[in-house]
Amino acid sequence: MKRLDRKSDCAINFSLETFGDPWSLLIVRDIVFFGKKTYGDFLASEERIGTSVLANRLMALEKQGILSKSTNQADKRKEEYRLTEKGTDLIPVLFELMSWGAKYDANTGASPKVIAQLQKNRKGVIARAYTAAHKGVAFAA
Repeated sequence: MKRLDRKSDCAINFSLETFGDPWSLLIVRDIVFFGKKTYGDFLASEERIGTSVLANRLMALEKQGILSKSTNQADKRKEEYRLTEKGTDLIPVLFELMSWGAKYDANTGASPKVIAQLQKNRKGVIARAYTAAHKGVAFAA
């Protein structure tokens, strides 16, 4: 059973307790880089998250204030998830993780174009990702 109390007041501990599993940041990644919005969109990700894990993580991210949920305007039966301001503040973290992974993973699928752009103009790339996230669309390299 997961602890309900915090282990400490350390900022790194807080971050790990919020994102101490791979799924949370992959959901945020899917929103930022792929424009995913619905439960079905996330379920179709290549990492093949389980249905109960996905439901749990979406609920936890919403409770943490990382995501907000609304009804799809075209299909009232579907719900859409978007990043909140707190969620968009994770965009630089995603780019840092991507840069680190691309540097040390010989089989990386990271876009060489994005990596090159990050090395050349990190602030500009991150600003474009913020803009895309606020519009609810995928980041385009």
